[in-house]
Amino acid sequence: MRTRLAGILGVLVLACVVLLSGCKKSPEAPAPKQAAPAAAPIKVGAIFSITGPASFLGAPEAKTVEMFAEKLNQAGGVNGHKIELLVRDSGGSPEKAISLAKQLIDEDNVLAILGPSTSGETMAIKDICQEGKTILLSCAAAETIVEPIAPYVFKTPQKDSDAARRIFETMKELGISKIGVVTSNAGFGIAGGQQLAKLAPEYGIAIAISETYDKQATDLTDVLTKVKSADVQAVVNWSIVPAQSLVAKNMKQIGLNVPLFQSHGFGNIKYVEQGGEAANGTIFPCGRLLVADVLPDTHPQKKLLAQYKNDYESRYSEAASTFGGHAYDALLILTEAIKKAGSVDGAKVRDAIENLRGIVGTGGVFNLSPTDHNGLAKDAFEMLTVKDGKFAIYQK
Repeated sequence: MRTRLAGILGVLVLACVVLLSGCKKSPEAPAPKQAAPAAAPIKVGAIFSITGPASFLGAPEAKTVEMFAEKLNQAGGVNGHKIELLVRDSGGSPEKAISLAKQLIDEDNVLAILGPSTSGETMAIKDICQEGKTILLSCAAAETIVEPIAPYVFKTPQKDSDAARRIFETMKELGISKIGVVTSNAGFGIAGGQQLAKLAPEYGIAIAISETYDKQATDLTDVLTKVKSADVQAVVNWSIVPAQSLVAKNMKQIGLNVPLFQSHGFGNIKYVEQGGEAANGTIFPCGRLLVADVLPDTHPQKKLLAQYKNDYESRYSEAASTFGGHAYDALLILTEAIKKAGSVDGAKVRDAIENLRGIVGTGGVFNLSPTDHNGLAKDAFEMLTVKDGKFAIYQK
C-alpha cells in the first residue's frame, strides 16, 4: 500500500514540474513594447486685434493661424510636436497688448508670439519680448520694428521704405514731382511719413504739404482742403482704418482730382467697398495675394498663394486679405525654423530664423539674416490699382 501511494505521489510531483516548466516564459521572448510618450505640444502665443478699430487686420490673422495650425497638427505637427495656439484679442490697444505679452511669456511660457496686428502695439511689446528672450514675429508693417535689430524680434510685412520707393518710382513714370502727404498719428502712419520724407528727394519729388490727422478721425475734409490749396499733382495717404476709405471719398467731395496713392496697408477689399466709387483708380504697392489668379504659373508664389486663398475663402466664406497672409507667414517662418533647428529651444529656433533662405510665403520670398529681420526685398511688391471695385495689377 505504501509503495502504491509513493508511486502516485511521484507521478503527481512530476506532472506539476512539467506544468510549471511549461508556464515559464522563454528567456528569449521579448518584453511587450510600451507606446512612446507623445511629444509635448509647442505653445505659441498670438496677439491680434480681433475686435476694435483694427479688426480688419486682426480677425483674418486669427482665422489664418487657427486654420494653419489645425492643418499642421492633422499632418502630425512639427517634428512630432503639435502646435498649441494661445490666441489673444488686444482690441488694437497697446496697453492691452503689453498685459497679454507678459502673460504669455511669464505664465504660459510660449516659445514665440505671433503679431500684434498694428505697429503701435508691436513697438509697445518689442522690449518685453526681447528681455524675455521670446521670439516675436510681428504682423505689423513699420520698419522701426526691425530697425534697429533686436535679436528676438522679426516681422513679416514688407518694408515701409520699399513701399515708398515703389510709389515714387511710379510717380516718376507719370511725371509727378509735387505731392501732398497725409498720415495718421498711429505708429504705422508716423513711420511711413518718415520714410516718405526721407526718400522723396532721392526721386526728385517735392512734398509741398504734409499733414497728420488723428487715427480715429471720421472726416478728413479740412485736412484735404489744405492739401488741395497746395496745388499738388498727387496725394499719398499712409494709414490703416478708417482713413483709407475716407481719403478717397473726401477727395472726391472737394474736387481734389489728382491720383491717390495708398500704402501697402490698403490690401483688403473691404477698404475698397467702404470707399465705393471714389476708391476706383487708387494706386498702391502690395503683395501678390490679391492678384494671385493672374500670376503666371511659373511664378514662385503662385501655388502657395492660390492654395492659401482657396483654403481661407472656402473655410470662412470671405475674401482673403494680405493681413491674414502676414500671419500665415509668421507661423510658416516659425515652423520652418523649428524644423531647421531640430529643437524647440528658443535660442536655437531664433538662430534658425536668422538663417532661413528661400522661404516662399504670401508676402514674398523670405531671405532672413542677422542683419535683416524682415527678409523681403523691393521685388516682393506689385503695384496694384482699383478698377471697377476690384484689385488689378497697375498698368500705366
